[in-house]
Amino acid sequence: MTRAPQAARPRNGASTRASIEKAALRLFAEKGVEGTTIRDLALAVGVADAALYRYFASKEEIASELFATHYGALARSIEEIGARALPFADLIAALIDLLCGLFDDAPDVFSFILLNQHAHLRYIRDEANAMEPLRGIMRKAHARGEIGIEDCDLAAAMALGAVLQPCVFKLYGRLPGPMRDRAGDLTHAALRVLRLTTRSS
Repeated sequence: MTRAPQAARPRNGASTRASIEKAALRLFAEKGVEGTTIRDLALAVGVADAALYRYFASKEEIASELFATHYGALARSIEEIGARALPFADLIAALIDLLCGLFDDAPDVFSFILLNQHAHLRYIRDEANAMEPLRGIMRKAHARGEIGIEDCDLAAAMALGAVLQPCVFKLYGRLPGPMRDRAGDLTHAALRVLRLTTRSS
């Protein structure tokens, strides 16, 4: 008795969407959103070009959703650190450990956020913006006399600069080794630029 041919298994929608997002994150980190084509994404996932449009209207929509997801997760992690009852120096060390760990463990995520923030930050609500909890950390530190810079936006920018610029150098191959190995030096630099005062606990 001849068996009837089995129908091809339908693709799992959630799995395909996840595969698209993973491939897009890698390609966007490597080539940028503008440098990545729908064809690139389709080839990376192993589907027809048209199949992508069942999940996303455009590559820009993919980029927007990826940014909101991963930047939002970073903002929540910073908020959790800011809620800890720790001296300011320890909070800064935890923040830099977070960023260095993200770079080492999820370089595509870090690169994508860092290199695409200017295109997407304008669409992020204040409560989901990673700068808000960081500003709060700086504001409280100044109120407690732990840092000498009153402007919390300036303090946040200076602290971020101490770690993000070295990360940019790392992205372009100018710094060898994992970023975690440099976390201590980056913490020291951030605290110096913020003028940590002797009144810190």
